[in-house]
Amino acid sequence: MPAPTIDQYGPISHDPDSTGPLILTEDEGLAEHLLKLCAAAGAEPRLLAGAPPRRLWETAPIVLLGDDQYECCAELSRRPGVYLLGLDLDDCEVWVRGVQLGAEQVLFLPEAQAWLLDRIADVVEGVGNPALTVAVLGGRGGAGASTLACALAVTAARAGHRTMLIDGDPLGGGLDVLLGGEGVDGLRWPELAGARGRVSSSELVQALPRLHRISALSWDRGNALLIPPTAMRSVLAAARRRGGLVVLDLPRHLDPAAAQALEQADTGLLVVPAELRALAAAGRVAAAAGMRLADLRAVIRLPGPVGLRSAEIARGLGLPLAGEITHEAGLTLDAERGKPPGLRGAGPLARFCAAYLDEVMPSTEGEPS
Repeated sequence: MPAPTIDQYGPISHDPDSTGPLILTEDEGLAEHLLKLCAAAGAEPRLLAGAPPRRLWETAPIVLLGDDQYECCAELSRRPGVYLLGLDLDDCEVWVRGVQLGAEQVLFLPEAQAWLLDRIADVVEGVGNPALTVAVLGGRGGAGASTLACALAVTAARAGHRTMLIDGDPLGGGLDVLLGGEGVDGLRWPELAGARGRVSSSELVQALPRLHRISALSWDRGNALLIPPTAMRSVLAAARRRGGLVVLDLPRHLDPAAAQALEQADTGLLVVPAELRALAAAGRVAAAAGMRLADLRAVIRLPGPVGLRSAEIARGLGLPLAGEITHEAGLTLDAERGKPPGLRGAGPLARFCAAYLDEVMPSTEGEPS
């Protein structure tokens, strides 16, 4: 087939070292559809007919293989990231050919268009392992959940992890204030409330305030009190694609957006002061959160007035004990001076965060901050 022109469908790479998708087909209709998807995602693909050079087959991030080219590629080595594009919905044998080829998926367009566009966009963004996402909630008002969320983010960033801190509590006063950056330029939630579909993770990071090496998404000082669940889903998905660590500060009363965030979290921490009333209130929070998050752990804030043991409190809540945080003098004064929690590396809060992150976070090797 004649090679489609750049003017028709967007840029096509002729670089042998291209890192864009590899398209293999002689079907003009399929080629046009795939090239348009690549253009929409900002990718520069290689378009070839016939068996590709072995090096290109092995190094391309993904291979979009038209079923018309199956025989040309049947003898090539198996590799991940091969998607076989069927040309005839009534041809059941395409599934057999997909298995023989070792393809990850057999797809038909336009039915699989949205899914495939996401995979191509992943290539453009260089998506690797998703971020570990930690949700932090308070067992009662004033339990210290926002303080712990900030301290986790500060500790992770100091250890070299890519870190994003997302404020999901519109009544919490703003995590940018705790980080000492309420005046720093960047997008806040009200400006992202209309987010839908796929949000670019790189553009999101560039648009957010950067505070203590943390990308922080908080609230402005306006009257907006709600995040649409669709916006939370899109923004959090973009944050997770970036890798590293995402810390969520969520309200005790789960609104639809907070519930959506909790369902995307990998693990959660429930901060509970060692008090009888806090234990009663935390039980209701734990029950609501536990319906959406399987791995919820208790963090006990000491000391308490009646000598309750941390293990007893966690057992009463039906949660595993993540650890204890003892009182740390000076945190309130630090916050007034714009010094975020966790900045004192030798304090009990920072020690808890470091130990917890050592347990749950993967290695930082090769991970840019």
